[in-house]
Amino acid sequence: MRTCSSIFVLVSLGVLPALAGAVDTSNWTCETCPFDKAGTTGTVEAGAGAVSDDSARFGDYRGLQKKGAFAVLGGSVRYRSEDGRYASVEATDLGLDVRALSAMYGKEGLYTLKLGYAETPRSGLDGARTPFLGVGGASLTLPAGYPAPTTTAMPLAGTLQPVDVESKRSRLDVGATWNVAPEWTTRLTVRHDVRDGLQRMAGSFFSSSSHLLAPVDQVTDQLEASASYVTSRLQATVAYQASLFRNGPDALTWANPFTPVVAGSTSGQLALAPDNQFHQLRASGAYELAPQIRASGDIAIGRMTQDSAFLATTLNTGLSVGALPAQSLDGQADTFNASARVTATLNPQWRLNASYARDVRDNQTASLAYPAVSTDMFVGAVPRTNQPFSFTQDRYKFNAEFRGPFGIRASAGVDEDDRERTLQEVVTTRETTLWARAGMVVNENVTLTLKGAHGDRRSSTYGIASWVVPAENPLLRKFNLAERNRDSVGVRTDATVGDSVSVGLYADVARDDFDQSTIGLLNGRSVAVGGDVSAAVNDDTQLHLFAQTERIRSSQAGSQLFAQADWWATTRDQVEVLGVGLKHNALKGKLELAADVVFSRARSSVVVDTTTLDPPFPGARTSMDSLRLQATYKLQENLTLLGSWWYERVTSQDWRLEGVAPDTVANLLALGDSAPRYSVNVLRLGVRYRY
Repeated sequence: MRTCSSIFVLVSLGVLPALAGAVDTSNWTCETCPFDKAGTTGTVEAGAGAVSDDSARFGDYRGLQKKGAFAVLGGSVRYRSEDGRYASVEATDLGLDVRALSAMYGKEGLYTLKLGYAETPRSGLDGARTPFLGVGGASLTLPAGYPAPTTTAMPLAGTLQPVDVESKRSRLDVGATWNVAPEWTTRLTVRHDVRDGLQRMAGSFFSSSSHLLAPVDQVTDQLEASASYVTSRLQATVAYQASLFRNGPDALTWANPFTPVVAGSTSGQLALAPDNQFHQLRASGAYELAPQIRASGDIAIGRMTQDSAFLATTLNTGLSVGALPAQSLDGQADTFNASARVTATLNPQWRLNASYARDVRDNQTASLAYPAVSTDMFVGAVPRTNQPFSFTQDRYKFNAEFRGPFGIRASAGVDEDDRERTLQEVVTTRETTLWARAGMVVNENVTLTLKGAHGDRRSSTYGIASWVVPAENPLLRKFNLAERNRDSVGVRTDATVGDSVSVGLYADVARDDFDQSTIGLLNGRSVAVGGDVSAAVNDDTQLHLFAQTERIRSSQAGSQLFAQADWWATTRDQVEVLGVGLKHNALKGKLELAADVVFSRARSSVVVDTTTLDPPFPGARTSMDSLRLQATYKLQENLTLLGSWWYERVTSQDWRLEGVAPDTVANLLALGDSAPRYSVNVLRLGVRYRY
């Protein structure tokens, strides 16, 4: 079916009034126009809130980690003129660390300028303590009383200090769009990201380890410039993208809190993320070959580089270490990405889709031999060589879609993923997946959907990584390289009961079998069952309910004697989620109430069979209960009172953290943080004014 050209439409609209005679449109109004009316409109929201307790885990990404009051402040303003100029400013959560501010200015059909700023806090550890001094800098020292042979012999009682392991990302976005001509549009966007704060790390000296806090002082600048050409049949874009990453300190140095086993091993050094760059040229396009056939594709060529200076091989001046083969890595990896897609609509019932994609990473970094130093204590007899891994990935997809009578919709296809690697145990893998989906209307109130897939991954001969020291067990099969069979099936049904209730039920089952693996991951299973109910109790009340449970089981085998499997492990994970939501309009629509309740439970267990009577690992459990109540009361047409209460409780048991104080393990100086466990209330009260 052909569409009328825009010129024909405009001419027709201009001619018809003349044929019909003069019409007075001065009093006409547009009730459904998508654009704001000329003038200035906006909202202002102000109030206060309070958090009942401190919790780093609760405040992660939310900015609510500290107990106490905070300001509720936000709003927006919009302006539009008669000549098509427009502007807007929007602010949210200005009183929290998740504040965001955006602004836009432009003229309809000509240009747009955008500006945005946002902050995202990270705070993930509760109860962390450390004796190290200089936290936040690149050098960690120790107070008097260190080093000591074990953690119990360290003067921790008088030197441990609490520390907030937090970081924050600040993001500034600037963008501009200019419509050069009716068919041409140019865009320029710039993003400036700054991350600062602390992050958790660990360092060791042979068999003794310490949890460390490294500084985060990172800047990432991204730029994208593009030009697009759009007509009714052809759409094309060319673009340049760049990403530049810079890190403040290049390393973290820390004093050894344990008595040195080897003379001179009194301090260690860990490299932090190095500066790097990525540049890419990209082109994409789509063209209507015929009314029923459309083709599209894209191609991108990029280059990643990293050339930060190497750190010293060791800080132990008592070790005799050979010189480094170079002053820096001079790393370079070239990337190539391309894809092509064709869609053909044969008739109203049948449509065919085909696509091909290639991704290439060509690592041009030189492979050099470096002296091996183990934790600033020993010099290895065999140098270590960096491996410039490369790969080529080809993906083919073909599927057909069918629409038939009685609401029948069906589709089936085949996907193939071919990968060729260098310097890995497996050179090539080929994975073929057959899949199908079908849906139908059982009757006017019930629909049914079925889906299923079978995947088969086969590989070339599994070899041995000769560059790994000590050598790997030749029977080991890594899960991402090993041969695998994957099957999945799913079913969903949706039904309506009367005019006010809808019900949905679903079940998904998946299975992975690594039938050629002796040591490594052997199999995996997952089962998910769930449902949801929506009901309009009456004209003023709506109810929503959902529930889901998922069980995941996997098995693996290992060898302690570098031979056949002599131990086996089974991991079981189980998650259940139940949620209820309610909305109610009261007082003739002036009062709106909403409530949401979510209960979540998760359990995990690991059982290891070594043919001996070793005690099992304790189970891990996490539960979360969340309740949110919201109310809005309209005092006037443009003035509304706002109120909300949010309660969240989390309890967890994790044997990896539970009871592990800084001195619990003799050769591990831990931070002593605990598993998530909190109960927090958040109250907000405010007013919203519209103008």
